[in-house]
Amino acid sequence: MSDGVRDRALAETRPGATPVSVEPLGRGNRKETEAVRFETAAPVVVQRSETPAATRTEAALLAAIGARTDVPVPAPLGAGVVDGTGWLVTPLVEGRDLHEAFVGLDPTDRRGVARAFGRYLGEVHEAFRFAGCGRVAVDRAAPGDGGEADGARVDEAEADGAGVSGATSEEEANPASILGRAASLTVRDSLDAERWLRRFGERHVSRLPADFDDLREPLREALRNPVEGDAEPRLFPWDFRPGNALVAGGSVTAVLDWEAPLSAPRGVSVAKAEHLVADWYVSAAEAEPLREAFRAGYESVVPLPPVGRAHRAAAVASAVVDGEGVVTNPRFPPVGRDAAVAFHRKALERAVDGAVERE
Repeated sequence: MSDGVRDRALAETRPGATPVSVEPLGRGNRKETEAVRFETAAPVVVQRSETPAATRTEAALLAAIGARTDVPVPAPLGAGVVDGTGWLVTPLVEGRDLHEAFVGLDPTDRRGVARAFGRYLGEVHEAFRFAGCGRVAVDRAAPGDGGEADGARVDEAEADGAGVSGATSEEEANPASILGRAASLTVRDSLDAERWLRRFGERHVSRLPADFDDLREPLREALRNPVEGDAEPRLFPWDFRPGNALVAGGSVTAVLDWEAPLSAPRGVSVAKAEHLVADWYVSAAEAEPLREAFRAGYESVVPLPPVGRAHRAAAVASAVVDGEGVVTNPRFPPVGRDAAVAFHRKALERAVDGAVERE
């Protein structure tokens, strides 16, 4: 991270404090993150992105989640733009990386964590409703137009894969505007649920490596299934998983990395989170109690939506490769590529067969 970006971010959020250490954290898919500690002030995390819209949106979303739900997220201390680079500062939350800690937790604590993830997702779905499906971005709201004080009034969402704009002159001059009444989460060029789900699923099916060639057409057939039941778009935190959370004393202390949020039918969001919480780390036999706990947590807030073959096929396909096209590695410690391919094949086959579909 450039010294200029860090210095500006710290001057805005920890004025006069003297840093004593800077530690790269490597969190997030499209940004750099550092933990900064001071002689006397509380430590912070500084994020930077070459796409200012990314930090702008995440800052507004964190503020809104903190205001509208009980999900433990780090509250944004400040956000802005320096020479075309976006920055965001949050408190440094203590806790172990849940990705590393999850399998070592007592089974009761593991179920408690799964239940918490279900409850958090239910709260997010209740708090953020949209008029269409797509990419969520931040927009400007005129002062006095009734926008919420937390700076994150939700309207609609930008279509999945659409571009986002860079910094505005207002943000360069007044970074606080990103978190104030002038910021609102909005959706542009949105799609209906069925079109968006097919586009999202097809994009991820097309990215599968050759190991999955025989599953492409069955997956595409599943994606052609009609989206029945609850198709109302809600917030889809697509990277909502233990690997983006911290834990202490057996409980979640923070859910991190809300970058690039989407709006989607609840079914795809539930299917993906359930896959990453219940199936990713443990055997099939151990997964069922986690699945039940996750669903119970969600239902403590709101009834579960129908999760059909199209929802699950799209959700599971989106977890097979990372942003570079490399097969992702489940379990902890992570398994090798061959075992990872076998894991993903079984999950995709179950999705195609509707084996874990909830009526």
